[in-house]
Amino acid sequence: MSMSGDSKEPREEQSQAPLIEHLIELRSRLMRAVIVILVVFLGLYAFANDIYTFVAEPLMELLPEGSQMIATEVASPFLAPFKLTLVVAVFIAIPFVLHQAWAFIAPGLYDNEKALAIPILVSSIALFYGGAAFAYYVVFPLLFEFFTQTGPENVAVMTDINQYLNFVLKLFFAFGVAFEIPIATFLLILSGATTVENLSKKRPYILLGCFVIGMLLTPPDVISQSLLAIPMYLLYEVGLLFGRLVRKRKEEKEAAEEQEAEL
Repeated sequence: MSMSGDSKEPREEQSQAPLIEHLIELRSRLMRAVIVILVVFLGLYAFANDIYTFVAEPLMELLPEGSQMIATEVASPFLAPFKLTLVVAVFIAIPFVLHQAWAFIAPGLYDNEKALAIPILVSSIALFYGGAAFAYYVVFPLLFEFFTQTGPENVAVMTDINQYLNFVLKLFFAFGVAFEIPIATFLLILSGATTVENLSKKRPYILLGCFVIGMLLTPPDVISQSLLAIPMYLLYEVGLLFGRLVRKRKEEKEAAEEQEAEL
């Protein structure tokens, strides 16, 4: 009885050892990511007010003469630039953070999965940055021009700095996620959850959905709605295109393997 009990304990210890090693590695990579974010934040903090001024520029340029942004809370002049600088630090450190995540999961992937994961990871980062840049340089000027020109004449436009920050951060995130449509479409096709043919048949619904999202995120005019809806739909078509290419390569590979097996 004692021998069976002794043999059982080492087995349990052996099964727990890999889990503990994975948890230690995960903690190590999380710590590295946090340290990099903190280092970037400390490097940027001296320019916190300049960063906020840059982000607020699309609105500041369109404010009526004599208007300015205000702080309605005592701590807002400190907290708003602080919060924005922390978000920017995370934004800049995203490639390193995702690299740490990739390094953690890569050992468990097959070679073909690794070959696909790296381009998907790089594309996701680039598309997210592209969506944020599109929001800042294209959407913000349209939005703020509409908001500053539609108010009553006897109402002074003086936006609170904290409320403005919350508003633009939501838009940055919304457009960054919206620009991930090609990746989401590609992964749906790759995983077998749907097919290119099924998604192609749903084009009218996708186009309508893009314009609905454009209507919710932009001013109620056709031009600004189209500036979001059309890129989203084009990105959807890009996802379908890559899905077709991957499927074609997969079919060619399977055909080549069948020919080799026959020979």
